Amino acid sequence: MAKRSGGILLFRRKAELEIFLVHPGGPFWAKKDLGAWSIPKGEYTEDEDPLDAARREFMEETGAAIDGEFLALGDVKQAGGKIVIAWAIEHDLDAGSIRSNTFEMEWPPRSGHRQKFPEVDRAGWFSPAAAMEKLIPVQAAFVARLQEKLATSG
Repeated sequence: MAKRSGGILLFRRKAELEIFLVHPGGPFWAKKDLGAWSIPKGEYTEDEDPLDAARREFMEETGAAIDGEFLALGDVKQAGGKIVIAWAIEHDLDAGSIRSNTFEMEWPPRSGHRQKFPEVDRAGWFSPAAAMEKLIPVQAAFVARLQEKLATSG
């Protein structure tokens, strides 16, 4: 069975619609930008509610608890086969104040030295067009779906 992740696409309306994204931490992502950002998300098990998992993962990756009325955005299948299901919610958050959990790995490779890295090293607010460029390509569909939902709901 394919791995599954639940995620939350946070948005706010200032002068224009803005989308909240996170950049993965660790040495493999340090110099990557376009096509590397993500919505806050994480894996869940078959017996876990996907939205509960998405809310938990948002908290782990940003340090912020999110609650309210969520808009279902459906799912996408990433290149590696993982299925990501997402919800959107309107909420403001200081991107500079995020506090991510950490993970440990051997770095540099084959050095025998283990280091800790933040799961998310930074976050930011972006216009929909910029978000679509920054996101892992398949996740851009979530931004398009959000724009469609907002356009039809007034």
